[in-house]
Amino acid sequence: MLERSLSLAVASDHAGFRLKEALTESARHWGLEVTDLGVHDPAVSADYPDLAHELAGGVAEGRFERGLLVCGTGLGMSIVANRHRGVRAVALSNVYSARMSRAHNNANVLCLGERVVGVGLARELLRAFLDEPYLAGRHQGRLDKVEPG
Repeated sequence: MLERSLSLAVASDHAGFRLKEALTESARHWGLEVTDLGVHDPAVSADYPDLAHELAGGVAEGRFERGLLVCGTGLGMSIVANRHRGVRAVALSNVYSARMSRAHNNANVLCLGERVVGVGLARELLRAFLDEPYLAGRHQGRLDKVEPG
């Protein structure tokens, strides 16, 4: 069950542009308001750390509840995003992990690789990531140990 009031930011480098565009269209079709932080032209080379820092900073500051970062593999974006306090970014390629990243880890940034997953699977991953609630309970104590005191 998708929470329509959820604020979602999206960003990609040039290698993830096409997948970001397709997923942005899907999220808007699902009724979400999406903030697209770029890139807006795949012909212009972009450094993934710049985009990942901008999006993760917005999540860390509470401007966005969730984020979607897309590059060639999703790995570089996740490394950068996880440097921000309060950001729990995951790079994944299967629906079960997308659901568990939310249910058990309260992940708030999904990182995908355009060279790793096709558009159909990417839509399923994003939908699972947006739909799955955080279970808290016994998982919260573990999550509390992730952030330094």
